[in-house]
Amino acid sequence: MIDTPTLVDQYCHGVLRTELGLGTFEARLGPGAGPPAPGTTFFDTQTGFAVRRWCPPLLGLEPHCPPAHYLARRRELGVLETGRRLLRATGIDTYLVDTGLPGDLTGPVEMAAAGAAEAHEVVRLEPLAQQVADTSGTVDALLANLAEAVHAAAGSAVAFASAAGVRPALALTPEPPGPGEVRGAAGRWLAGRRAGDELTDPVLLRHLLWIAVSSGRPLQLHVGVAGPVPLAAFAEATAGLGTDLVLLHGYPYHRQVAYLAAVHPHVYADLLGNALARTGARAAAVLAETLELAPFGKLMFSSGGGTLPELHLVGARVFREGLGRVLADWAGDGAWSRRDAERVAGMIASGNARRVYGLRRS
Repeated sequence: MIDTPTLVDQYCHGVLRTELGLGTFEARLGPGAGPPAPGTTFFDTQTGFAVRRWCPPLLGLEPHCPPAHYLARRRELGVLETGRRLLRATGIDTYLVDTGLPGDLTGPVEMAAAGAAEAHEVVRLEPLAQQVADTSGTVDALLANLAEAVHAAAGSAVAFASAAGVRPALALTPEPPGPGEVRGAAGRWLAGRRAGDELTDPVLLRHLLWIAVSSGRPLQLHVGVAGPVPLAAFAEATAGLGTDLVLLHGYPYHRQVAYLAAVHPHVYADLLGNALARTGARAAAVLAETLELAPFGKLMFSSGGGTLPELHLVGARVFREGLGRVLADWAGDGAWSRRDAERVAGMIASGNARRVYGLRRS
């Protein structure tokens, strides 16, 4: 095995501050927001099995103990102590925390304290726009305040994030919208929205993305169920502007995402630990497929964890195991030297993220 050094978790969320029952806990293990089908459980998934493998020993239990026993011990220790134990066992020394997820979640300061690590904020663009709209009564005020809010956030955030890439409209018109288009879309949104309504208008989303691009901060873009096709045209349009794009949640389109990272100097690919956890025994193969296409300096680890500290831990553990196994195989076959394998492991685990996000060396 090739040892992986400490990790920079370049995309994650905070964890819940509240205690969870069996049903609410297992719902967080699933791929969507809904509960499991009647008569089934999300513990019977690759993620559920990984949680039962890696997390119980950190709480003083045997690996693979029954879920009810695990949750009883979790409640006995309490949310804070459980979070500390799990987060401090991840090997993550820096968290980049997307604060745009709804719910009673810990922020970067609390994540840093719980994990004995550093933490920085990633600002989600859509919630930021919703907050601006809630306090802007006119189109002129909305557009002025939106630009001001993004550039103000760039002063402290290490990156912006957006789910706009999952919308096919971005593929059709990736260029900045014209002033008339933007004013018309802003007027329609203000007239028809209620406080807190999600921003879905494609024109305003494009406008928002281009404001973020102009800030110079890295822009993290979620890959949707249609794959990275909507992002390919945007990558072309933003080439040479000095802003890096980081494509998130690429699995099962990881090869296409890796290809975009290979052909565009400003595009990077996320190696999402949660996706690897869902692939179970195939995690090493998924990693190898990504490494076949993307330059090694264009790949970055993230746990993708959120709501449960278990997901941060499992994402980190599965990533370490998978990457260590792949690189050890290549070094063992003589295709790579062990020194090169260790160097690449360090790049993907933390070095690339520190360079892209301007983080200091630990």
